[in-house]
Amino acid sequence: MSTPSQIGKSAGIIGGLTAISRVLGFVRDIVIATAFGTGLGAEAFVVSFKIPNLLRDLVGEGAANSAFVPVLTECRENEPQKFWRLAATLFWTMTVILTILSLLGILFAPQIVALIAPGFLDSADPEKFPLTVRLTRVIFPYVFLIGLSALAMGILNTLKEFKSSAFGPALLNISLIVSGYFFEDKYGPMALVVGVLAGGALQLACQVLPLMKSGFKFSPAFGEGTYARKIGKLLLPRAFGSALYQINVFVDSILASFDKFVGPGGQSALYYSNRIFQLPLAIFGISLAQAALPTFSSQMVRKDIEGFRQTFSGAIRSLMFIAIPASLGLSVLSGTIVRTLFEHGKFNSYSTQITAAALFYYSFGLLSCCFIKIFVNVFYAMQDTRTPVKTMMVSVGTNIVLSLCFMGPLKIGGLALASTLSATLNVALLYRRLRIKFGPLDEANILASGGKILLSGLVMALAAWVFDHYLMPTANVSRLMQLLILSGGILGCLVIYVASAKFFGVKELKVLFR
Repeated sequence: MSTPSQIGKSAGIIGGLTAISRVLGFVRDIVIATAFGTGLGAEAFVVSFKIPNLLRDLVGEGAANSAFVPVLTECRENEPQKFWRLAATLFWTMTVILTILSLLGILFAPQIVALIAPGFLDSADPEKFPLTVRLTRVIFPYVFLIGLSALAMGILNTLKEFKSSAFGPALLNISLIVSGYFFEDKYGPMALVVGVLAGGALQLACQVLPLMKSGFKFSPAFGEGTYARKIGKLLLPRAFGSALYQINVFVDSILASFDKFVGPGGQSALYYSNRIFQLPLAIFGISLAQAALPTFSSQMVRKDIEGFRQTFSGAIRSLMFIAIPASLGLSVLSGTIVRTLFEHGKFNSYSTQITAAALFYYSFGLLSCCFIKIFVNVFYAMQDTRTPVKTMMVSVGTNIVLSLCFMGPLKIGGLALASTLSATLNVALLYRRLRIKFGPLDEANILASGGKILLSGLVMALAAWVFDHYLMPTANVSRLMQLLILSGGILGCLVIYVASAKFFGVKELKVLFR
């Protein structure tokens, strides 16, 4: 089996399981939106979940991608007899670090909330700040659970076993659906927080059995200093990069907390819109990047530069084939998607308006965000975590300036637009560094495929516009029927896109079906 086929198969497994998780995620968000809308409960939960979610990027998936998988791959390739001892060393080291982080989060919850949502301190609702602090204290041990889960994911991905780690997020969503639907009336947003903890425990548990079957043992081990130190060195700049990313998110969170500038409900609008935006990003962008990382790492260890170029070009063209039409579709149907999915209960027409505005501007950054996942993983495969940090510094500064410029005229949509433009700049900077490092990256084929894909996507976008304005009902139709009609319309647009791609001779269409 060729390398592109291996990556495609792995990405298909990850993407398929991620799709199941994301569908469950939409059900989860519908439950949350119906119960809390964009009001107090939703705002408090979103902010309380933000810090553990951001730390997850450092001690969780980010650590797995930037340090665990590349170094574990190197160890397995060069000294396979040390592999499992290194894995055990990482487990016990992470256990200590994550315990300390969780305790610090519980202790300093008031300061954390004041830092990321200062507008809550003088909110018109005096209960907003103390409620958010209580939720933050209860939810923080999620960092411990998801950090160990991500380490398990890194070990299993190194062995090219992707199923259990890709299915884990579905368990989190199921837990949140159950807790939100059955216990919201009695416990309010605290039910969601307990659901997050239960979901984190389930995510970790579902990976323990395949990990042990593969050869992992929980016996205490602290050794393999060379590889462990190398992971530590890679994680230091990664930690700084994660801090920069958190600053980027903090900027949005801080600015969205000021109702006077962006209007009420800004935190929730960014959350719901980002959840929709994350669907194609997770199913295709993150899945393909995750599947390609072990291959990139192996090619770098073997110094197979030509093989890397082919793998890289194939991954980029595959991402364009999916991300371009998804981006165009989200921009055209943003209002209809938000209204159909969420406008119910306490999620009113105003909630739809601000969430759709954010989604519209987010949609244009989908391709850039997908590219970032691939580009950054190439640097991680080279065990270079410094370059992504440098480009992120420029991106963060740009996002801050643009957010301040756009939030006045565009309100919450301005924050989303700033994120889109800063992500695009990050892609340009990463590409420039890759070009300097490797020379030509098969740009001719990439641009040729990209042009044909864009034409096919524009035909589909026109069909989506016609559907939205003339065929999609907005009144006198049940919510279930609206969901069915919207699903049918999206499916019809996909058929038109595939037909257009075949007409324009898009090669990636054949790769997809193969």
